[in-house]
Amino acid sequence: MAVRPPRVIVTKIGFDGHDRGSRVISATLRDAGMEVIYTPPWQEIATVVKLATEEDADVIGISSLATDHLIVPQLMTALKNAGLSDVQVIVGGIVPAKDEAKLLEAGVARVFHPGAALDDVVTDVIALTAKRRQLQGESA
Repeated sequence: MAVRPPRVIVTKIGFDGHDRGSRVISATLRDAGMEVIYTPPWQEIATVVKLATEEDADVIGISSLATDHLIVPQLMTALKNAGLSDVQVIVGGIVPAKDEAKLLEAGVARVFHPGAALDDVVTDVIALTAKRRQLQGESA
């Protein structure tokens, strides 16, 4: 049986409409052979959780320019309540150090800052996919 490629949702929650970073990441992951589900900006948490369920997402990437990363802990809680605590969440964008610590404490797997190497993002998403699939008892 062939192993399916990582399935990644790239989205923006809240009111941040700046989507350049999320488009770059989406293209990079797609070029690396991943299945990318890209959403337009201004997604609600419930919509992202529903999409993660429907798409059997391995990783959710949240892009944040302003302060919308501050609602990611609510996403983490919603994922847990939906039985999706194995879905790995990453955040990219402008995230102050004090907020990064809160995100990691809430269960975010990784925070990427402006200028992060795209190869590092790809490598981390592959590793996080393997982690999720191991938690599920699947092969990566």
